[in-house]
Amino acid sequence: MTKKLKLGLLILVYASVIVIAITVFAVLSVSSDSEEDYERIAVKGTDSEYENTQEQKDYSNGKKAADFSMTDINGNTVSLHDFIALGKPIVLNFWASWCPPCRDEMPEFDTVYRELGSSVQFMMVDLTDNVSETLKTGLSFIKTNGFSFPVFFDVNQEGAYVYNIRSIPTTLFIDTRGYIINVRIGSINERTLRNEINKIR
Repeated sequence: MTKKLKLGLLILVYASVIVIAITVFAVLSVSSDSEEDYERIAVKGTDSEYENTQEQKDYSNGKKAADFSMTDINGNTVSLHDFIALGKPIVLNFWASWCPPCRDEMPEFDTVYRELGSSVQFMMVDLTDNVSETLKTGLSFIKTNGFSFPVFFDVNQEGAYVYNIRSIPTTLFIDTRGYIINVRIGSINERTLRNEINKIR
């Protein structure tokens, strides 16, 4: 075998190794990014980690709250504007029973609801897609924990679409005129919840 042939084969092998390495790296990078994006979209932790994000600012610009339909715990179809018309400030929370941060904040929401529920409309909207969350799982979670706040079900994903819900829990604070005053993305504690309610009363 001539030196030129040996050199050519060596270059070919070297080039093949580089191409394979680049391909493997690209595949692993895409896989890793996809997993991170899924986690970011599906669940967010404490609110303090996500305050003042652009995602949050897009909601909190004094826009009128858009209407959407949902189902109440008795199977009746109701709309957000039905409740805005009552003239109470509204706490609109999107959640799911499989979401750990959602579960973490629920007891604190229930505590505040028991105290302020007569003057503030709580709307705890379960994102039911009939795959990861169903009416049955949502109701079971609420009953098992003995929560008393009003629960609704976004069975057609109207609320998720209208408000571009990409992370849960997400809580919108709507004043008595129907304007969105603020949005919190991620679980919030009782103190934060009370502070936000004071801004819409």
